[in-house]
Amino acid sequence: MSRRRIALSTSDVRRDAVLDSAIAEFAKTGFHGTPINTVAAAAGISPAYVFKLFPSKVELFVAALDRCFERVEGALAAGAARTPGGDPEQVLHEMGGAYAELIADKSLLMLQVHALSAADVPEIAEGVRRGLRRVTEYAQSRSGGTGEQVQHFMAYGQLCHLITTLGLDASDGAWATALTAGIRHYD
Repeated sequence: MSRRRIALSTSDVRRDAVLDSAIAEFAKTGFHGTPINTVAAAAGISPAYVFKLFPSKVELFVAALDRCFERVEGALAAGAARTPGGDPEQVLHEMGGAYAELIADKSLLMLQVHALSAADVPEIAEGVRRGLRRVTEYAQSRSGGTGEQVQHFMAYGQLCHLITTLGLDASDGAWATALTAGIRHYD
């Protein structure tokens, strides 16, 4: 009996490589500051091939953002799996911990930050809304939490973004202590 392997096509493999490179590169310099040439070089392919896979820079950025939110949802699922049958607060707590672990590599975090800064581009704004909708709906359905519990969870996530992005845990002062108290994040 022979084993058959399912192989991705070359374009699927390259698409994944481009998306991984796009996340990393857009996380560094944002939508407006990242040329397609930079993403192509990081992926090890030509800019023309990037445009074959993604006809515009906006489409590439939005696809990278979609991939980011897929990974966020995957992290939330992993966190929720730590508490099968747990109460909503515990499930959301574990989801938050898994998300904090995920954004320890700041690429996904910074991509989200840069997406917000480019929300004047309608397709990017829609991509952010779609991602937030996806994450919010997943958190609510998987945790069984109330709207208020999920709102609190999402608000803490945004606060975690600020703390991690600005390195507030290393800051001195009562104001930083007030913002960082009880917030999990990893450096």
